[in-house]
Amino acid sequence: VQLQASGGGLVQAGGSLRLSCAASGSIRSINAMGWYRQVSGKQRELVARITSGGTINYADSVKGRFVASRENAKNTVYLQMNSLKPEDTAAYYCHADIIRFGDPSSRDYWGKGTLVTVSS
Repeated sequence: VQLQASGGGLVQAGGSLRLSCAASGSIRSINAMGWYRQVSGKQRELVARITSGGTINYADSVKGRFVASRENAKNTVYLQMNSLKPEDTAAYYCHADIIRFGDPSSRDYWGKGTLVTVSS
């Protein structure tokens, strides 16, 4: 199983970016999917998480600015980031809780980080 993320880049404050992450491989089902971010020297933190039932949780710092969505048929999760601030600068990591064919329980999978840089 692999998670392939894309969409990071450099943007000015107030701008927008859209991240995408597609899961591929021997996937029986996916529970939660979401996004975390990490600044060098700090702990990785939750940005947004979507359950299989569609419940979305956001970090307080991004509520009202970021929108997470999920396309189950494509095993893909998105993060629309609006009104970006310099403090949103970080490496963004895609996460999925996946049950593979033949496995009795789910495992955590992570994509490689995609860098988002917001200039002031």
